[in-house]
Amino acid sequence: MKILSCGYLAAVLFLLVLFGGSAQADCLDQKQLLGVNLSGAEFSSKNLPGVLYKDYIYPSRQDLVYFKNAGMNMLRLPFRWERIQHQAMGPLEAADLEQLRRVVGWAQELDLCILLDMHNYGSYFGRTLGSADLPASAFIDVWVRLRQVFDNPATTAFGLMNEPAALPVPQWLKIAQDTVLALRRAGARNLLMVPSGRWSGAHEWTKTYDGASAATAFRTFKDPLNNYVIELHQYADSNYSGTGSSCVPAAQLQAVMNQVSTWAITEKKRFFLGEFGTNSSPACLAALRTLAETMQDPNAWLGWAYWSAGPWWGAYPLSIEPNNNQEAAQLTLLRNFLQK
Repeated sequence: MKILSCGYLAAVLFLLVLFGGSAQADCLDQKQLLGVNLSGAEFSSKNLPGVLYKDYIYPSRQDLVYFKNAGMNMLRLPFRWERIQHQAMGPLEAADLEQLRRVVGWAQELDLCILLDMHNYGSYFGRTLGSADLPASAFIDVWVRLRQVFDNPATTAFGLMNEPAALPVPQWLKIAQDTVLALRRAGARNLLMVPSGRWSGAHEWTKTYDGASAATAFRTFKDPLNNYVIELHQYADSNYSGTGSSCVPAAQLQAVMNQVSTWAITEKKRFFLGEFGTNSSPACLAALRTLAETMQDPNAWLGWAYWSAGPWWGAYPLSIEPNNNQEAAQLTLLRNFLQK
């Protein structure tokens, strides 16, 4: 056996750590991101900013561990703009910012990607984004401030605005474009999730609203780093709202998802399904399986986040929070599509 010098061994160990020995993978560089929404920080939208632990909560480390152990590699964390910034253009609120920091830190420890999702529907304290009372500059301001805190593109992605239904589609897409460019000018390297207009429904992708369709508008959407995906949502009940107790036939959902997948491949763009979910009836589980099956092509889909989980959901029929240590039927089905 050849005896190696101490210097040679040190060099080998350095290379192993640099290229293969790191325990933390770059979660934003994975083939697909598959996970769940951990709800709580967006609760009690009528009580804003509200009282922590009374009106709203943030996830615990145990919440993250449970879904990590199920095979998920990402979490979408909804939060309210009003709680992280009490006054437009003002400083970020220390208490809620520390809550976000803590959850992001746990995600890093567990090698999970975390998507910070501003869950505001296109408004802030009842004021519509893009109006005289809430100019686009206020929205850009809060994201630039958040970028300064969460400047770790290996573990943290930014979801610009959940379901921006309060403002017209063309206006939202203009604000979204300006926000992406502003974040890049500010030095942000994070993956950006840019939702389509209205309620972000995949079934509305090619439909025209306010003189524009998302399918047409996103053909010319620009990101200097080309590090963004388009966020869609898709529920399975008859009006696609996620509030009904029955589900449409699986073939109907398959047609919707195939249409947007074809568009993505043709246009060389990718989607992320930020919300989808069903109850546990046989017909709805069939619909859920179809949704998951239609998102397996990484050329069209970066991945998905199931809606929803979190300890305050109680008997919410779409929840996959464990109940008396029993795994939800929806999660059992989704395991077939998660990392082994």
